Amino acid sequence: MAKFKKKKPSGPGAINTSSLPDIVFMLLFFFMVSTTMKEVDLKVQMKAPQATELSKLEKKSLVTYIYVGVPMRQYQGRYGTEPRVQLNDQFASVDDIQSYIVQERESLKENERPLMTVSIKADTECPMGIITDIKQALRKAMALKISYSARQMDEMSYN
Repeated sequence: MAKFKKKKPSGPGAINTSSLPDIVFMLLFFFMVSTTMKEVDLKVQMKAPQATELSKLEKKSLVTYIYVGVPMRQYQGRYGTEPRVQLNDQFASVDDIQSYIVQERESLKENERPLMTVSIKADTECPMGIITDIKQALRKAMALKISYSARQMDEMSYN
């Protein structure tokens, strides 16, 4: 007659992985919702001017940015060292601003179009003539809500 031996448990039991897919999808969803993508690669050098009274824009999805500054070193051979206008990822002229604003306005929902704000991010060394030309082009495009980007003034330079 054969003898049967009872198997004794060898080590800890297996880990229950039935909820693992739920956890993975929850983490994936969290990172998809909370992560913001970089929208524009800056091609101009920008040091924002300092200001004492700043306010944050409420809905950044309704903000269209215009960047103004000297082209970065790798673009200076082609575009020179004079301040240039950048719209999205491309260098542009002041004449292109009106069509750019119309295109950006068309991409918004109809009820959000009047709420669109244009933010001018200009370098501190940028001549005021370019800013004036940009403001005139924005006026022609009926983009009358304009903000200027700045950084908080340091305590040391304020006193």
